[in-house]
Amino acid sequence: MYVLKPGIKRDPVRRWALPDRIFFGHGACHILAGVYLAAPPLARFYAERIIPAEGLPGAHVYVTDGRLAFDYHGYSLRTRLLAHHRRGWAARFEGWEGAVAPVDFPLLDTSVLNARRMRGPDQYLHDPVPRARSFIDRVDHADAAGRALRRGLETVGSDT
Repeated sequence: MYVLKPGIKRDPVRRWALPDRIFFGHGACHILAGVYLAAPPLARFYAERIIPAEGLPGAHVYVTDGRLAFDYHGYSLRTRLLAHHRRGWAARFEGWEGAVAPVDFPLLDTSVLNARRMRGPDQYLHDPVPRARSFIDRVDHADAAGRALRRGLETVGSDT
């Protein structure tokens, strides 16, 4: 799990300079999810969020069809994404727990996001929406989703 150096998230210039995966994995995941859903490359995806227990860090927003998930890592099985997220935060914060909930609010609306302690698209150094679109457009979604499903089947087959 990548850990940001202190102060980066508060410094708009340093935050914007992060590589895409780190930028979207540390504070702009909801922007990536919102842009994905604005023009979904695969059908039946919706957003979910991980809400950490009170006072703990580790919130995350991703899109899923219930089996696959897409976030700054690309495609993976939803169960793997959730397990990876939990392991990473639990390794840093003993007793870390989080709940998964459907996202029932617009992911690109600043006032709605601010009410949930998230930044709106107009609150970054530059507009993150084109950056997210470019990140999403670099992916061959059908191929990447298929690979994630096959990896999941291989793992299930190796457990028997």
